[in-house]
This record gives sequence, structure tokens and C-alpha cells, in this order.
Amino acid sequence: MSDAEKPGDLFNVKKVRRLIELMKEHDLSEIDLKQADHRVRIRRGGEVITTTAAPVARAAATPSAAEAPARQSAEDSRMLIIKSPMVGTFYKASGPDAAPFAKVGDRIGPEKTVCIVEAMKVFNEIPAGVSGQIVAILVENGAPVEFGQPLIKVDPGA
Repeated sequence: MSDAEKPGDLFNVKKVRRLIELMKEHDLSEIDLKQADHRVRIRRGGEVITTTAAPVARAAATPSAAEAPARQSAEDSRMLIIKSPMVGTFYKASGPDAAPFAKVGDRIGPEKTVCIVEAMKVFNEIPAGVSGQIVAILVENGAPVEFGQPLIKVDPGA
């Protein structure tokens, strides 16, 4: 009997196919199994997650346009980024009709709450942790965020 055909082997193709059949049969969206040092997670019908990049300012098509990337990277290097401390859903305000915690152009301090990240039905207020002026909000309201994902760009010198 080869290593791939051991009775307890989670990574046997026949067993994985059987797990998928069981998922369909019992209308399961995810199976997560662990055996010793090995783990297999199978998901089906997951939601589509899309992220959008912050718009990039375009320089006019002039001879100085070649200098624009260098100038932009110098500006970006001094910017501070507020990152998500957890996986969850990003919200700009405490409710659909509430004013946003922070907007582009606002001056903030380290204690200022700038957004909420909801994780497992717990709404976590995220403090800025930095001082400066908000230059960009990099995530759409209601969008999923990952741990360490940039949320807000702050100019400390403004």
C-alpha cells in the first residue's frame, strides 16, 4: 500500500472527493479537518470578495511627468498608514445614518476613533494611533478587511 493510499490519509484524492460529495449531500459550505500535522479545509459557494485600490493622481503629460512617480513616492514615504488590527468588516460610521468617524481632510489625534471593524458580531472601535490629516480612506464602507490591511492614509506633517 503506497503512502497516498493509507486508510487514515486526509489527502487521498478519493477521500477528498467523498468529502466534497458529503458537503453537497448535506448542504455544507465548509469542512475543516486536521490529522496530526496535516490539515485540509474545503469551502464551496463562498462569497466573492473584491477590493479596490485607492485612486492614483495622474500628472499632466508634460516633460515633468517623468518626475511625478519620484515625487509621489517621496510623498507616500512620509505618509502614515492606519492598518486593520483584525479580520472583519470595515465601517466608516457607527450606523447607516450616523456621521462618519473621520473623513478625508480631518485632523486626527492618536485617541480619535477613525472607524469600526466588526468581527464575529463585535463592533471594535479603531483608534488612529497617529496624529495628522487624513489624506485617503483606502477601504469602501462595508468591505471585508484582512489583518494588517491598510485602511487610512494620514499625512503627519499637514
